[in-house]
Amino acid sequence: MISKRNLLASVFAVFLGAGTFSLPAYAEGDKDVTLYKSPNCGCCTAWGAELEKAGFNVTVKKADDLYRVKQQVGVPENMEACHTAIVDGYVLEGHVPLDAVNRMLSERPEIRGLSVPGMPMGSLGMGEPDENTSYTVFALSTVMGGEPVVYQTVGN
Repeated sequence: MISKRNLLASVFAVFLGAGTFSLPAYAEGDKDVTLYKSPNCGCCTAWGAELEKAGFNVTVKKADDLYRVKQQVGVPENMEACHTAIVDGYVLEGHVPLDAVNRMLSERPEIRGLSVPGMPMGSLGMGEPDENTSYTVFALSTVMGGEPVVYQTVGN
């Protein structure tokens, strides 16, 4: 039986039409991550390495046109960060913390994915966290143009 999220993903893929970019195939419960990053970004590499330490299988795809990737997977401009990843059909934009990724994969909410906009210091892959590290993880709406909502806060 096809889930509502898988159906939406299929409709979204058809809506995108032909192009050079396509989302990787996935199976529910999959811990395979496809990470799209700039060829020269070190913090993206550090974020992927942290996911690998946590048991995820990370495949890095160097992308010269990350803007196109972000557009095609539905990341709103105000939610953009330095890299985009796909895990189990969900989008991970930026330095999303492991606990948020694991919570999303466990709860399986009806969202497009999660975003940590920008590059907050102390976030996963952006140096050592300290007691002053504070940022917001947003849930991305499944509706194109839908407003992101707070999924969790980190720090204060």
